[in-house]
Amino acid sequence: MKNIRVGFGYDVHQLKEGEAFWLGGIRIEHTHGAVGHSDADVLIHVICDALLGAANMRDIGYHFSDKDPQYKGIDSKILLKDTLNLLRREGYKISNIDSTICLQEPKLNPHVPAMKKCLAEVMDIEKGAISIKATTTEHLGFVGRKEGVSAYATVLIYQD
Repeated sequence: MKNIRVGFGYDVHQLKEGEAFWLGGIRIEHTHGAVGHSDADVLIHVICDALLGAANMRDIGYHFSDKDPQYKGIDSKILLKDTLNLLRREGYKISNIDSTICLQEPKLNPHVPAMKKCLAEVMDIEKGAISIKATTTEHLGFVGRKEGVSAYATVLIYQD
């Protein structure tokens, strides 16, 4: 019997005019971008948290502290690769990832294929194992006021 585990991740980043907007490993042209210690890629951050949680390895902040200057401005794809290396050392493999991004604008549907392609390459998994959904909050809350972006991810990992 395989050791099957589920993990969940949640993250929020403030949006600020003039910042680069990185999401799912790609840069999306927009007037506002996410603010953070790294490149503030909220989708990659929730995937990392979900993977680490599933493996009972704490969270992204534990492994890649925002107090550590080596992570200032870092490409989150590097954090994702490092997260996968931690899981692989314990013998874990990814079965699938299901994620949702909450953002009032820009519309993300045109960018989903590029995000899936990028993430699949970084994680060395099939694009079909990655689900990326997007929703607005119907103008409610900080997302609806265009002050921030949030994301959720659930992952299924296993050991043979």
